[in-house]
Amino acid sequence: MKLVSRYTLGGSFIRLALFMVVSFPSVRSHPIAITCLRANAWYNFPMPSFRVAAAGHSYTVVVERGIVAGVARYMPDKAGKVFVVSTADVWRHKGDALARAFDRRAHEVLFLPGTEEQKRLAPLEALAEEMVERGGDRSSVVVAFGGGIVNDMAGFLAAIFMRGVPVVQVPTTLLAQVDASIGGKTAVNLRGGKNLIGCFHPPAAVLIDPAVLDTLPDREFRSGLWEIVKAGIIREPALFDYLSEHSAAVLARSPEAVDHIVAESVRMKVEVVGADEREGGLRRILNFGHTFGHALETETAYQRLVHGEAVAFGMRAATWLGEKAGYCSPPEAQRIHQLIRLYGPVPPLDGISADRLLALLVHDKKTVQGKVHFVLPVKVGEVTVVSEVDPALVREAIVFALS
Repeated sequence: MKLVSRYTLGGSFIRLALFMVVSFPSVRSHPIAITCLRANAWYNFPMPSFRVAAAGHSYTVVVERGIVAGVARYMPDKAGKVFVVSTADVWRHKGDALARAFDRRAHEVLFLPGTEEQKRLAPLEALAEEMVERGGDRSSVVVAFGGGIVNDMAGFLAAIFMRGVPVVQVPTTLLAQVDASIGGKTAVNLRGGKNLIGCFHPPAAVLIDPAVLDTLPDREFRSGLWEIVKAGIIREPALFDYLSEHSAAVLARSPEAVDHIVAESVRMKVEVVGADEREGGLRRILNFGHTFGHALETETAYQRLVHGEAVAFGMRAATWLGEKAGYCSPPEAQRIHQLIRLYGPVPPLDGISADRLLALLVHDKKTVQGKVHFVLPVKVGEVTVVSEVDPALVREAIVFALS
């Protein structure tokens, strides 16, 4: 995996030095080059972009305020008609900037229902029919403009329309910016569980505009923050500390704080996805909190919680399980619980059966040959993947997280 960071400001010497470092292994390993990279980390400059280089393809992830206005620049070469896939509410509140970006280019706007319970195959079939009726062909491009559900569904639509057309991800929620839009996972739900039918379809580009978060409802903003908390727990202790020490600025949506936590989370996911695109090893750490969380979402028919709240529940359960199973020390587990609470609260979970959630775990897409795999903390910044955990202990973890 090659991670390339570009900076909108900074001296030409630094840009040249960074180009040399990422391009030539012999330069990259030099002690002076390592010092240069550490001394000139991205946060010393306004806004970064990253390059995901995986087997057979690569794409750019840009984090930049106002990037929505420049989306037309990121259309693939020889692109035909553009199909913007959004939801009616997102387009009503945020669509003007994107429409202006395409004012000189043929494009159509298609709408998805946008709710988790309607994240199914039927709406995608209807949109594919619309694309054909409106002149879609193999040169078409899909632009996913919305939250995580739109990113997942529009990406899947692009993957299967005409056996695959490019998709450009333009996420409009915090959760989508730091998670769903990056990595090429696309999917819809089945009655038996979340994201059980889908495929990998890497985007042509991911364009992240933190400015669109200014009007995001508080509950949706906190939902995304829990994904950022997850990033700190699994791999980024410095981000964990920043979230602990700057919660007031983060919750007040200070631009400096928001830009920092978004870019750090994006960098982490780019590194992980570039190293393990198909989730054969390292990428599994991104599922921290999701095994328990997906069971909760399925049990509640996707109606009581937003995704980040379910992940927060799952992280609480996984942290308790990690401590009781002997992987994580009590002081480290307490640190993690405190940060999860800091960005709460999770809505009340009255009336939910621990036994039902335990039974649903076996249907998680990460279950292999009947063995449920759990991502458990070892310490802040490190997790491990384990299976064959005592079901009684797993049930106790669920009971703890429900309380």
